[in-house]
Amino acid sequence: MIRSHAIAGGITLSSRLHSVKMSPSTDFAEFKRLLEPRADGKPNKIIAVCGAGLSAASGIPTFRGAGGMWHKYDAMSLATPEAFERDPLLVWQFYHYRRETARAAQPNPAHKALALFSLSTTRKASAPNSEFAIITQNVDELSKRALATTLEQHPTKAKDIAPLLEMHGRIFDIQCSKCGHVETKVGRSQVSNIQSLPRCLKCSALARPGVVWFGEMPQHLDEIDQLVQGANLCLVVGTSSTVYPAASYASKVQRQGGKVAVFNLDRSSGDMSADFLFLGPCEETLPKALGLEREVVRVE
Repeated sequence: MIRSHAIAGGITLSSRLHSVKMSPSTDFAEFKRLLEPRADGKPNKIIAVCGAGLSAASGIPTFRGAGGMWHKYDAMSLATPEAFERDPLLVWQFYHYRRETARAAQPNPAHKALALFSLSTTRKASAPNSEFAIITQNVDELSKRALATTLEQHPTKAKDIAPLLEMHGRIFDIQCSKCGHVETKVGRSQVSNIQSLPRCLKCSALARPGVVWFGEMPQHLDEIDQLVQGANLCLVVGTSSTVYPAASYASKVQRQGGKVAVFNLDRSSGDMSADFLFLGPCEETLPKALGLEREVVRVE
């Protein structure tokens, strides 16, 4: 560890070294050393900030990459409260397509690695004396499904399961557009005409998809802020390190003296500020980095 030593003008040696940023490391062995117990006896506090790239190998297109008839629409224009007020049928049909795509998908090895890492009993082999949390921007619930399958094979007490915060909501939920009531795990809905659209079970008003739209506040922000403030390692998985909120969380961890490891298929402009950069399919790089390649194969 390099300690700070005062030099002329009040600048420290450590700050001068930080001003000359080295290229991110691609060394898996070096990364794994971050998971080892700290010398001060405190737990490593690790967060994973996940985006669309996490689910790419499961066949979930990116938000802007919708297929079929939806390629001719601007997806961003359909994901607003104003769009729903203007044309609820069109918005529901778009989200019905996204729902069915997610329903047909299966968690991939990256989801499974995060699920295994979420259990203190399985995490302790690669990251003893650590705490963990997943912060996902995805609404497909594949992380939750991977965790459910993992728990079937590794029964674990609730207190030993890492938090999973779905900050943009869940695509299988519905939310009342009037009273805000949320129904979870709603089955298939017919969206062929305006009369068939889901209704609130409490007040009968028109219901909307249970996701966070553009211009709306993400969920769990207070809890996420607390996790970020305490973290000393941030894993950025399948999301650009220039896209918020991932960029703000990663940079905050670095400002606190923590490390950032990026797992992405392609390079982005913000990656050079990361401490570690693992390019390639995250369903391959993430299990390797977490030392869970063999265990992931066993999670069916």
